[in-house]
Amino acid sequence: QVQLVESGGGLVLPGGSLRLSCAASGRTFSRYAMGWFRQAPGKDREFVAAINSGGGSTYYADSVRGRFTISRDNAKNMVWLQMNSLKPEDTAVYYCAAGTTVVVGMPPYEFDYWGQGTQVTVSS
Repeated sequence: QVQLVESGGGLVLPGGSLRLSCAASGRTFSRYAMGWFRQAPGKDREFVAAINSGGGSTYYADSVRGRFTISRDNAKNMVWLQMNSLKPEDTAVYYCAAGTTVVVGMPPYEFDYWGQGTQVTVSS
């Protein structure tokens, strides 16, 4: 089992940047694929980005590709989401997730563990 704690959210101007962090507990972190999801008010939770257990493969939603970058450091049990060129429509609660099951589709993993979320607000 793994526990996840997100941080780094806040208020940012359109066009600005934020870096979200996800700290994971447990000695088996390197076995898990990791993902970021978000949920805006009144909307369903949506996939943002994912990275495989070794960090060599990454996946992105079309809406963030080219602006967001997911990365991880297995030695530190950390995952990050670098968000650049932020838009008001990126406003949401962002969640970190972990999973091991590979599935058909996007994201290509089933996520079993979730953090509590961190709020990102993009507004002038």
